[in-house]
Amino acid sequence: MHRGPFRATTALTIVALMTLVLAAPTLAAAPSNDTHAGSVAVSSFPFTASLDTTEATTDADDAEANTADCGAPATDASVWYSVTTASDTDLVVDVASSDYSAGVIVATGSPGSFALVTCGPGGVAFTALAGETYSILAFDDQLDGGGNGGMLNITVDLLPPPPTIDELTIDGVAHFTKAGSAIVSGTIVCNGQADFSFLDVQLRQRVGRVYINGFGEAGFPCDGSTYHWSVEVFSDNGLFKGGKAATVSVAFACGPFFCGDGFAEARIQLKR
Repeated sequence: MHRGPFRATTALTIVALMTLVLAAPTLAAAPSNDTHAGSVAVSSFPFTASLDTTEATTDADDAEANTADCGAPATDASVWYSVTTASDTDLVVDVASSDYSAGVIVATGSPGSFALVTCGPGGVAFTALAGETYSILAFDDQLDGGGNGGMLNITVDLLPPPPTIDELTIDGVAHFTKAGSAIVSGTIVCNGQADFSFLDVQLRQRVGRVYINGFGEAGFPCDGSTYHWSVEVFSDNGLFKGGKAATVSVAFACGPFFCGDGFAEARIQLKR
């Protein structure tokens, strides 16, 4: 019996199949913490990680964590982390440096009984109570309009304290201008990391039977040094004149999540 052509055809078929298998692209795998069961435990601070989430998926656990009063537009390309602290600890989770629009959900409990702690785009801050396990979901919220994840850059660290206003004073003498505004001044000392800061000054003076009310504001540095501030106060119901007046100054200095504030009030003398 002549079997040559059959064997030759079979051999060619096997070679062709092996070529296709070898030529087929290797599909990227989803991250190991793609599901809640694979959560990466954060055990020390600061914790930092970079992770390709383009093959990460979303599932019912993500949806449950999101619908527990969070309402993010999407939880695509999501990955899980967890943290448990020995004492009450203020923490910040930051994903803002990822190369896509990333959000964070923090919840207690487990799938089927999640309780939302906090959520937000770019990062969140929360107080981790001693012995409680917190699930952290980092995800693509699709606020940038498309795609599935990318390079996630996540940091979990101790929350820095808010800035503090350590001194706020008002000079006893202020000056009024020909235009009827007033120049109020004083000093301020601010310490800490501040993304923005401002000083609001209110001035009230009785002129005859009318109370003239004015407002003004200015920024100030938060570097620990004594800053001499000066604010021009304008009124929309009259002109300031020489004489006594009452003033209140309120200062705010805000970090990434929380603000510090200061307050001062004084009876001052308006002079030319």
